[in-house]
Amino acid sequence: MTPEQLVSMAKEAMTHAYAPYSGYQVGAALLCADGSVYCGCNIENASFTPTVCAERTAFFKALYDGHRDFTAIAVCGGKDGVITSQFPPCGVCRQVMREFCEDDFILYLIGPEGFETVTLSQILPYSFSAKTHMSQPREEGR
Repeated sequence: MTPEQLVSMAKEAMTHAYAPYSGYQVGAALLCADGSVYCGCNIENASFTPTVCAERTAFFKALYDGHRDFTAIAVCGGKDGVITSQFPPCGVCRQVMREFCEDDFILYLIGPEGFETVTLSQILPYSFSAKTHMSQPREEGR
């Protein structure tokens, strides 16, 4: 799958967003190592805390189906179906990605003029995961 195809799928996923409070629709398309693609959109809630981002929706759908090996994700967002700027994943989404992805996991951050390619290690430096947490000795008193 080309980056452009994944970007197109994220744009289409954006149209499924439920965003009556912020008005910002976000779409994501997650590419699994086997070529499967899982799309997600943001789903808001009046109390805000239960709101779920597009990236986590895509990941959780893929995880539910048994996928654990991911290659890339494309993310876009905007108002009224128009991509207004890049919508990089929030901190919670970045940590979810880190749980299941390596440092070289690719993110296509879509803006009005195209997309930028970054890696997970670039957007989440000094991260920790189950691998790093379990492999490092604990300090005294922690």
